Amino acid sequence: NVNVFKFIIPQIVKHSPNCIILVVSNPVDILTYVTWKLSGLPKHRVIGSGCNLDSARFRYLMAEKLGIHPASCHGWVLGEHGDSSVPVWSGVNVAGVSLQELNPGMGTDQDPENWKKVHKQVVESAYEVIKLKGYTNWAIGLSVADLLETILKNLSRVHPVSTMVKGMYGIENEVFLSLPCVLGYAGLTSVINQKLKDSEVNQLQNSATTLWTVQKDLKDL
Repeated sequence: NVNVFKFIIPQIVKHSPNCIILVVSNPVDILTYVTWKLSGLPKHRVIGSGCNLDSARFRYLMAEKLGIHPASCHGWVLGEHGDSSVPVWSGVNVAGVSLQELNPGMGTDQDPENWKKVHKQVVESAYEVIKLKGYTNWAIGLSVADLLETILKNLSRVHPVSTMVKGMYGIENEVFLSLPCVLGYAGLTSVINQKLKDSEVNQLQNSATTLWTVQKDLKDL
């Protein structure tokens, strides 16, 4: 995919120098970094679809477990779009009521309600769909339409999308990871600084390290 991008990205920027590029191809975080490097565009105009779909699946499964509509269930999956993604248990809430305060073991191995399984299902759902029909298309298509609507209508909605995170949460390398971002006409206008627990920050840093391990060997960008 990197070789394909080396051909496509310079052409896009040449013919549309003021564009915003939304990267969806996997591995999305690494290819968003590649796009940023190849395009020479400022980082707020290169966005990866990241954990937008993961977070939607997370809320859907949370809703199923609680018997409450997904739109009223609030929770975020951040970090890598993939196996090292980070479910932010400390921020999961319904109507401002923190579920972790009601169940301090939420998301741990000692959790009597086994919330960890919800995140496991989020991570495995794409593999499950591929196993059953050979590819994924509907869910990611709807997720991308959701992102595009926010950008084109300048809605300033917050989405967990892949952005350059160097300097945030103690991450020192140039990696792209999902954090809650405000999107609009200009692309990515700001990143919401979520108050994460130390364990969640560590997971986010591990996610960044996982990506950097792959990324650092990419040449000619």
